[in-house]
Amino acid sequence: MSSEKILNYIGEQLKALTAIASPTGFTKQAAQYLVKELETMGYEPCVSNKGNVSVTIGGEGNPLVLAAHVDTLGAMVRSIKDNGRLRPTTLGGHQWNTADGENCMVFTRDGREYTGVVLNTEPSAHVADEKVEAKEENMEILLDENVDNKEDVKALGIQTGDIIAMDPKTVITKSGYIKSRFLDDKLSASILLGIAHAVKEEGWKLNRKVTLLFTVYEEVGHGGSFVPEDTEEMISVDMGCVGADLGCTERMVSICAKDSGGPYNYDLVTELSELARKLELDYAIDVYPHYGSDVEATLHSGYDIRHGLIGPGVYASHNYERSHMDGVKNTFKLLKGYITTAV
Repeated sequence: MSSEKILNYIGEQLKALTAIASPTGFTKQAAQYLVKELETMGYEPCVSNKGNVSVTIGGEGNPLVLAAHVDTLGAMVRSIKDNGRLRPTTLGGHQWNTADGENCMVFTRDGREYTGVVLNTEPSAHVADEKVEAKEENMEILLDENVDNKEDVKALGIQTGDIIAMDPKTVITKSGYIKSRFLDDKLSASILLGIAHAVKEEGWKLNRKVTLLFTVYEEVGHGGSFVPEDTEEMISVDMGCVGADLGCTERMVSICAKDSGGPYNYDLVTELSELARKLELDYAIDVYPHYGSDVEATLHSGYDIRHGLIGPGVYASHNYERSHMDGVKNTFKLLKGYITTAV
């Protein structure tokens, strides 16, 4: 497969995954999509009780898990207000100041879907005496329905606990820039699908047993709490941070040395960085000051593994995020080199 073909495939998978609303706790449809796509490739994926999707793509010995998550930030209906608007509560580390004015969807438990918009309690510049701070207690969902009170909303089948998902607005520009909500972590999930696809299409000879794990509760801290018992090494393939005093850009693959949970395995970070240098990839080793990953949940669950974290550089995390196809390409090549090159 040409580099252009695999990048196009990853881009198509990103658009497909971001089009599926999957705030943490509401991920069944995303998991079903992954299962169908992997089965189409000829694999035999399985779904855990909690909803994680895993698939072994080949190889023997020294079992490695590559993990990405498909759950995203979002919200839930906390209550229905007397004026027919919805009061939300956060799912994951959602930042309301990034969602003020965004379109959204509301999903009911009986399968109905409604569109709406996220606004603060007084968004009109021609009316507000003072600017209303965009924090959770001041935010509400205005349904695109003729509702004036609580009873009107309930008649639609909407109730407390229903899911609210933001419009991802996914765009890939001609210059290769990727703009979307939820690149954390649907971009890396798409890269792992690209790995699985290339293994089949190109007949990669894997240097170990490789299992892909797509988790569904990463945003609340326990997505990777259960992995195959024989796992010896695990790499979270998540977003690489781009920001002040970090070396990574959107066009690089980032290798994390330490995040808020502490240092990653020193030897593994060294191996990954030396391989990136050998392959002449554009990469950076960085420290993420406010970050946690699936593999840390695995460690906290008591697994005796080596652990690492890599991913394409993503700017404006937990916002309307931006990356670049070069970052995707560098991440893909690093993963390919790591699972097909003798170590």
